[in-house]
Amino acid sequence: MSLNRSEKEAVINDVAGLAAKAQTLVIAEYRGITVADMTKLRVSARSSGVSLSVLKNTLARRAVQGSAFEVVANQMTGPLIYSFSEDAVAAAKVVADFAKTNDKLVIRAGAYGGKAMDVNGVKQLASIPSKEVLLAQLLGLMQSPISRTARVLSALAEQRSAGAAVEAAPAEAVAA
Repeated sequence: MSLNRSEKEAVINDVAGLAAKAQTLVIAEYRGITVADMTKLRVSARSSGVSLSVLKNTLARRAVQGSAFEVVANQMTGPLIYSFSEDAVAAAKVVADFAKTNDKLVIRAGAYGGKAMDVNGVKQLASIPSKEVLLAQLLGLMQSPISRTARVLSALAEQRSAGAAVEAAPAEAVAA
């Protein structure tokens, strides 16, 4: 279906808006994927906060022009699905996880922080834990020394109170 000029401009503006907010773009070839599998991918993407779109490549190139994702404009050929995410790893994680179970989805390229990534770069980005997990790990590391110190002080207090109870017990036995 052909779009008229105003519809094309609207698509370009929408995608440019996504690109302006996003940290990561992952491009994957979807040739041969069934509608049911594509629906599963879209549901997974939506639940992870990833914007997944099938776009005309010329419109996508125009939309990312002047943005950090312009570095992958030369990869925009063929039947592609474009995944934008505000979370640095969400788009890579969604596409890479789906590609593990469906060999017809082929990761082509990606961009993060103004730098182009190849397939291995996208997979490495996908292997990074999510922001929430990283924050929880950091908090655990920060709490670890404090909790160890508290346990040691608690054990010392118990030893001292047990030692005082033992010293007080013989004195009571002598008095009786």
